[in-house]
Amino acid sequence: MEKVSPLLRLEKIEISIGENVILQNASFTLNDGEFVYIIGKVGSGKSSLLKSLYCEIPVLHGRARLMEYNLRRIKYKEIPFLRRKLGIVFQDFQLLTDRTVDGNLDFVLKATGWTKRNEIEDRIDDVLNRVGMSNKGYKRPHELSGGEQQRIVIARALLNNPKLILADEPTGNLDPETSAQIVQLLHNISRQGTAVIMTTHNYNMVRDFPARVVKCENGNLTDVED
Repeated sequence: MEKVSPLLRLEKIEISIGENVILQNASFTLNDGEFVYIIGKVGSGKSSLLKSLYCEIPVLHGRARLMEYNLRRIKYKEIPFLRRKLGIVFQDFQLLTDRTVDGNLDFVLKATGWTKRNEIEDRIDDVLNRVGMSNKGYKRPHELSGGEQQRIVIARALLNNPKLILADEPTGNLDPETSAQIVQLLHNISRQGTAVIMTTHNYNMVRDFPARVVKCENGNLTDVED
């Protein structure tokens, strides 16, 4: 039986910002379709870990492989191609306020090489349907609630059929009921085959929607047992 390689493998990595060592001697493995919470205090390195995976912060030591990319040796010109295989969900949405929901999604598709109008429109319809926002394409971000905006951000993250979604505190600005809906949506996406790494310090959410939990603490990554 052929051995399946993990989607992500980090072995004894170090990441730093200036003189500040964020992670040291940290290891972590993620498989296709897996959902993992990264928990830890503010400033423990959760967001920095995600930034290292989309190459905003370099991995300085150890081994780091994401899909077919060696994050230690990735060339600058390869980074956009890696990022197209990732979906990134930010706490503060980062939607373009000068255009509609459809316009936001159209912008991303064109920026990542889509050219055929009918294929662009079909893809936008598909991702909006997946996040329960199929009737909101004509609206601008300011006309949407926080939960609706985050659903659009998740739709944006799904546009290029990513293998992995990185969700950095995606419920940080949302009320508890809306937060639960967003986490449920991310779990559903994971069950359909897209791996999800979600950072959070909301332990109630982790309890209510169980999955693998990894703690970021003292520069290390440790699986938390039930």
